[in-house]
Parts: sequence; C-alpha cells; structure tokens
Amino acid sequence: MSARAETWLWLAQRGAAIVLAAAVTVHLATIVYAVHLGLSAAAIIGRIAGNRAWLAFYIAFAIAAAIHGGIGLRTVVRETTPWRGASLELATVLFVVFLALAGTRAALALFA
Repeated sequence: MSARAETWLWLAQRGAAIVLAAAVTVHLATIVYAVHLGLSAAAIIGRIAGNRAWLAFYIAFAIAAAIHGGIGLRTVVRETTPWRGASLELATVLFVVFLALAGTRAALALFA
C-alpha cells in the first residue's frame, strides 16, 4: 500500500477516534444520569425508542467504532504477522463493513 494510502488510513482512524471520544463521553454521561434517576434498562430504551437523534448518534457511534477497530486490527496484523497485500486489505474492508452493519442493526433494533 502506498504511503499516501497509509496516511489516509491513519487520518481515518484518528478521525474515528475523535468521534468515539465524544460518543463514549455522551454515552457514559447518559448512563450515569439514567442510573442516578433510578431508571431501568427497559425505561431507558422506552425513552429513546423512536428518537431519530439518538438513532443517528448510535449509528455514528457504531460506524466510528467499526472504522477505528478495523484499521487498528489491520495494523496489529501487519505488525505481528507476515500477512500483506490485497487479501489483507480486502479482509480489513470486509471486517469494517461487517462491524458497521452489525452495529447499525443493533441500533435500529433499539429504535424500531
């Protein structure tokens, strides 16, 4: 892979990390707030079901996690194994797509 492509992957992973930092902060703050109010999991889901803003938030969260994790896994594989080339790149893309779809599906299930 070219140095330019590696730079873009590095930037994508760092961009995803920024989104994740904000999303994790909001997610944890929301959990602390809900627990402080004594809300159950069912009550929390009842409050967010059908809310498009929360749906968009959790889909963005899932996609950022998929991008960040997939690129990170690719880096770990490249540093610890001899696996290189197009097959690794394809496996990375498929892994990112799988994680993004799984996370999006989970978010959609909560908001249906």
